[in-house]
Amino acid sequence: MDYRNCTLCPRMCGADRAAGQTGFCRCPGTALVAKGMLHHWEEPALAGNGGSGAVFFGGCTLGCKYCQNAAISGGAVGSPTDSAGLRRMFEELIAQGAENIDLVTPTHYLPTILPALTPRLPVPVVYNCGGYERVETLQALEGKVDIFLPDLKYADPQLAKQLSGAEDYFPVATAAIREMVRQTGAPVWQGDRLLRGTVIRHLILPGYVDNSLRVLDWIGENFAPGEVLVSLMRQYTPMGGLPAPLNRRVSDEEYDAVLSWMYLNRLEGFIQEKDSADSGFIPDFSLYNS
Repeated sequence: MDYRNCTLCPRMCGADRAAGQTGFCRCPGTALVAKGMLHHWEEPALAGNGGSGAVFFGGCTLGCKYCQNAAISGGAVGSPTDSAGLRRMFEELIAQGAENIDLVTPTHYLPTILPALTPRLPVPVVYNCGGYERVETLQALEGKVDIFLPDLKYADPQLAKQLSGAEDYFPVATAAIREMVRQTGAPVWQGDRLLRGTVIRHLILPGYVDNSLRVLDWIGENFAPGEVLVSLMRQYTPMGGLPAPLNRRVSDEEYDAVLSWMYLNRLEGFIQEKDSADSGFIPDFSLYNS
């Protein structure tokens, strides 16, 4: 696995990033770290008391139009960091009390990240991604990731095309999630802390309840109760410039409908309060946009 003829993500653009070419992600052949921090706003089973040791990487392989991390996801943003530098960052976060190391949007930097995960860290490693992943790439993570934290954004291919430029999102993401669950197995707990497992996040989009219901149906039809956890997210925050209905927050009626469907599918996991839809919960990346 390297940056030459890059096929790390499903775009498979083939850019020789090692030679300075940039592909869909517009990122170079070295990891760009936009921010490392103790992140207290992840799911309680991950954040715990100390917070997740979140490492936010610059760039992304999706490019969602409503992205809350748009300040860093749109391209080559962050400080160039090699594998040794990443390892030091992980260890510093753990020394500060991090409950885990939370790799946020890491896929396009795996050739740099993977060496930094050896030897194994003393806390779980979380792979926090948009769900749009190649199974072949995920297989290189076996034994190195304890908790997968993928999104499952869309069941509707046209919505995926419109908002993320990825009409094939649903079949690609569902295959990826099956591989993640194969690697982690069912959730393993230590008290109220999650040590191992797969947590599928779904962000409810205003005006697209049917999409959410189809996502939850797929999870309920493909996994036994308790085999995966679901994080039903109400935090959609209008970022500006988007047409209706994406220019508003999720309504109480929309949220209640999706939450009821989650329970009907016998899905377990996490929910968010109404006040989570606040830009104050988005990390400040302003010091890292260079």
